[in-house]
Amino acid sequence: MNPENNIYFKNREVAAYRLLDVLPIDKMKLEDWIVVSSSYGGFPIAKIVADTLNAKLDIMFSEKIIAPANEECEIAIVTEHEEVVIHEELVKNFDISLDFIYSKSKQVYEESILTRANEYRDGNNLTQLKYKNVLIIDEGINTGLTMMACIKTAINLGAKSVSVATPILPSASVQTIESIADDLYFCKKLDHFIAINFYYDTLEELEFEDIEKINKG
Repeated sequence: MNPENNIYFKNREVAAYRLLDVLPIDKMKLEDWIVVSSSYGGFPIAKIVADTLNAKLDIMFSEKIIAPANEECEIAIVTEHEEVVIHEELVKNFDISLDFIYSKSKQVYEESILTRANEYRDGNNLTQLKYKNVLIIDEGINTGLTMMACIKTAINLGAKSVSVATPILPSASVQTIESIADDLYFCKKLDHFIAINFYYDTLEELEFEDIEKINKG
């Protein structure tokens, strides 16, 4: 199979405009929305959508909790509001204790997440989500753990509604996300999903410094 046949998006900018085509933009412009990126990679896409909606833009900081015996295996996600979502099947298979996960989550939260969130917002909290329509955006979804953690955080912060938009995701994640989000918007879903970067022609890795530049630009 020619690998080029699997490329659906040239870059994040193209993906953002493809995503705009599936969002009910005219209706959303009449409502009060806050756009939140769930990752550094999703931030450029979220910015284009937020600018189109004339909506406030923010990012929800989170970190992966990795299995102690496998550095490639994420077993949980913790967000900046200390919401922890666990991959229960992996935790059970690896026989990992909840004590380990919550202890590690607290460490990551204090040593990494808080520092970046405070620096990004000059010590202020995440944008007030209470009674707001929240649109959470990412460049794609792999396991769905990060997105689920962000959705749950937004719900716990009192959002009026929580919707998700992503250019591409595995078919297996659709039902999981739809079970908790009010709406899910996507350009492409795949039964046999490999990895997000497999479906982009160009998808450079973004770091904290990059989102600061994008936000100011």
